[in-house]
Amino acid sequence: MSQTSSSRGPSAAQWLMVLGLVYMLLVGVGVIGEGFKILSGGSDGAAQIFAFAENPLIGVILGVLATALVQSSSTVTSVIVGLVAGGVPLTVAIPMIMGANMGTTITNTIVSLGSIRCGKSFNRAFQAATVHDFFNLFCILIFLPLELMFKPLQTMSAWLTDFFLGGGELSIGDLNIIGAATKPASNLVVDVVGMVPGSLGATLIIVAGIAMVICSVMYLGKVLASVMRGAAKNVLDTAVGRGPIAGVASGAAVTVMVQSSSTTTSLVVPLAGAGILTTRQVFPFTMGANIGTTITALMAATAITGEFEAAALQVALVHLLYNVLGVLVFLIVPVVRDMPVRAAEWLGARTEQSRGWAFGYIFGLFFAVPGLVFLAQDSRAEEQNPITEAIVATEAPDVLEQSALEESLLTK
Repeated sequence: MSQTSSSRGPSAAQWLMVLGLVYMLLVGVGVIGEGFKILSGGSDGAAQIFAFAENPLIGVILGVLATALVQSSSTVTSVIVGLVAGGVPLTVAIPMIMGANMGTTITNTIVSLGSIRCGKSFNRAFQAATVHDFFNLFCILIFLPLELMFKPLQTMSAWLTDFFLGGGELSIGDLNIIGAATKPASNLVVDVVGMVPGSLGATLIIVAGIAMVICSVMYLGKVLASVMRGAAKNVLDTAVGRGPIAGVASGAAVTVMVQSSSTTTSLVVPLAGAGILTTRQVFPFTMGANIGTTITALMAATAITGEFEAAALQVALVHLLYNVLGVLVFLIVPVVRDMPVRAAEWLGARTEQSRGWAFGYIFGLFFAVPGLVFLAQDSRAEEQNPITEAIVATEAPDVLEQSALEESLLTK
């Protein structure tokens, strides 16, 4: 008696198709990041943006803009390390880190656009993407006032820096298997499309990356719906859907392995769009991704020695403490526990009715509002502020050691 396809489970060809589409998705995400880096000027562009952070609130907003443009929280955080080492107070640098946490979530929001043709699927995918945004937004609203009044992150990170300084190197920068696998393909796309010079070439690179993401997600959702059954579905439910603690642990573990929170959160968006995971199941997973990326950052920071040793470690510790405390608040405090999910569900319903909500949200939150603040600050800044002085003080090549920091300090 022959077995049906359903009883046999997914075929090897279907799993190969899943792997191919996931690979295409990850390459597309990398291409988008490279295009934004070229267009915005990379670390130099981030430093110029931060030159106008005259107060903590502006620091948060410009942190969002810098990370959304550079598409790499590692680059942005390396700049913040240099600024702190150059004399910028942590009272301004910590809000920058909060903003960078928010800005990096644009990647998985872009990934959700791959489901834009189907209203219900797009609703689910956009919810899964923006629940990460709302988590980071509510964390800023909770912790920024606390930090301004009582400085808990600054105090705890300073104490821990003194405690850990001088410890052994724990860098895991050489274990980025996903990056090693996707970098050649993304570099090839960047080299081919980027033959057009100037900002037009960078824009074409971004467009090519977005096209790869949308194409992969369009087909990935359908294939996942057919393969995620039986044993495969049980494994996924055990890792992500069993409960908040399991979801947080899974998100942290996967992010430590792939060394990119953007990669981790982008991978669950198609699963949500296909109806395999719910927004409430995705939410703890994305919180875990936030913790995972700070663990790799902390381990990498221990590898930095010399003049920037204390600054790199304290910035990494601030990032870790901020995300761990944020996760604890949303796991423990009942009044805020469902706020990101409800906000994402509301926005997802709006985008199902009108796609304009999605584009307005992405452009407004990540570019328009921060950009207007940046332009307003730029128009009034002839005199140097403390941030500008710190950038001037850290411009020497041996001071920032920019390329080494970007490779070894932090991941997205």
